Amino acid sequence: MGDIRGFLKVKREPLQCRPVCERIKDYHEVMTMRPDVRSEEQASRCMDCGTPFCHWGCPVGNYIPEWNDLVFHGQWDKAFELLYATNNLPEITGRICPAPCEYACVLGINDDPVTIRENELAIIEHAYSTGVIKPHPPKKRTGKKVAVIGSGPAGLAAADQLNKAGHSATVFEKDKRIGGILRYGIPDFKLEKHIIDRRIGIIKKEGVRFVPGINVGVDYSVSKLKKEFDAICLAGGSRVPRNLKIEGRELAGIHFAMDYLTQANRRAVGEKIPDSKLIDANGRRVVVIGGGDTGADCVGTANRQGASCVVQIEVLPKPAECRTDDFPWPKHPLILKTSTSHEEGGERHWSILTKKFIGKNGRVNKIACVRIDSSKKDTRPCPITQEVPESEFDIDADLIVLAVGFIHPEHAGLLDRLGVEFDNKENVKTDSNYMTSVNRVFAAGDMHRGQSLVVWAISEGRRAAHFIDKYLMGQTNLPSM
Repeated sequence: MGDIRGFLKVKREPLQCRPVCERIKDYHEVMTMRPDVRSEEQASRCMDCGTPFCHWGCPVGNYIPEWNDLVFHGQWDKAFELLYATNNLPEITGRICPAPCEYACVLGINDDPVTIRENELAIIEHAYSTGVIKPHPPKKRTGKKVAVIGSGPAGLAAADQLNKAGHSATVFEKDKRIGGILRYGIPDFKLEKHIIDRRIGIIKKEGVRFVPGINVGVDYSVSKLKKEFDAICLAGGSRVPRNLKIEGRELAGIHFAMDYLTQANRRAVGEKIPDSKLIDANGRRVVVIGGGDTGADCVGTANRQGASCVVQIEVLPKPAECRTDDFPWPKHPLILKTSTSHEEGGERHWSILTKKFIGKNGRVNKIACVRIDSSKKDTRPCPITQEVPESEFDIDADLIVLAVGFIHPEHAGLLDRLGVEFDNKENVKTDSNYMTSVNRVFAAGDMHRGQSLVVWAISEGRRAAHFIDKYLMGQTNLPSM
């Protein structure tokens, strides 16, 4: 490393955010970029550690110490080359990745870890601003055609890699615009959509073909798909939401988180939603059930829509604020996370079980809850959830958002018509080469591994592309991660 004592001289300095009073009025990105000189200073904190566990923590295997050292020395172009060698979408992960690499940072054992995610973002944005990033179509074509179903992070990464190998990749997307969960599931204040469009523009110029508005298996037959393509990569994500099947679920005003976020994203770009289908938090008392990142996105969206109040509840206990013995370094710890959305207003409550929805005239107006205790363990030891006696209470609510996760990909349509097998979690089952039970058909991303992180979806897309190329050509030069 250029300065082996950098971590002793420079303290961690994360990206700054726009003031709450300003950002709550729009959907523009919350974070603000820092000057390059600040990123160079932060990169100097990367230690000359013997074993860089950040590699172990990163699903795409980023060359983190190497490009940190290059940034520190002002060699931004070389830093970009190393970053782009392992990550097809660094401008995405640099904004929304929860940075498992930072929790595995050696410096994090007894100090604040290196700002790896912010440094990654600085590298890719520097490359865009200086014109380093340009389309590089493959010099030779193999004559092989691959269909990629789904244009989320797994599909984009797979298509990009397959195109680099010289194959003709066609990406099908059932929505009107390309991007999948990146476009429709993540609010603009975390990821503005021109960032996605910028990357897709480059991939297009390199030769990847995009076909939006086509639901393969419904609008485009499976027989035609198999006939026209030499291989197929399923990257449709995990889109079936987990429901909360309790009394009163049929009442109006209760919506799945992804339905709410998708509509909000459509509205943000000017799409008109019929009044009969509008999900609007303006002037409403909003309760978000689910304490994860998706729930936090719903909190931020509700605040921007002018909710009169927002309450987020979670059935699990409140996590510790620091790493505990249950999650020793370098494991990714279960700790309390306060997002920018939480900073903007609202209440958060843990160990709350929703018992039933209560309504009037067919519309929800409150929920019945009870506090629970998960401190006792069984013999395994797993927590035993018990209701706390006489702890029942109600929360007034005009709009309820269910952000309790997803259970598996949609089976009806493409998957059923292809006849692929599913694993015990109802995800698409593959062998070690990412091939499904149907010859020439591969799977990657949440559709394959279940609901997970964007960075894992990118990793899965890259791995699937590696095995697809090997299947088509007998060998491959594409990396396996």
